[in-house]
Amino acid sequence: MADQDPPNTPQENRLIELEIKVGFMEDLVEHLNQQVASQQQAIDLLVQEVLRLRDQGADQQQPVFRSLRDEIPPHY
Repeated sequence: MADQDPPNTPQENRLIELEIKVGFMEDLVEHLNQQVASQQQAIDLLVQEVLRLRDQGADQQQPVFRSLRDEIPPHY
């Protein structure tokens, strides 16, 4: 039985548990970083689209002023 490792001390067990937790947290942080980068790309695309639509709206003719008194109510 000389091939077996001696049992771990409580401090060694705690260190092993902490190393495992750190490994999982590193994976989580990497996943969250990828998610944030993906969301930032989506935000950038949406901002570009809003700016394009704003420019497109500004290029169109200004609407003619219409009075609400000239509008026919929907029940007529």
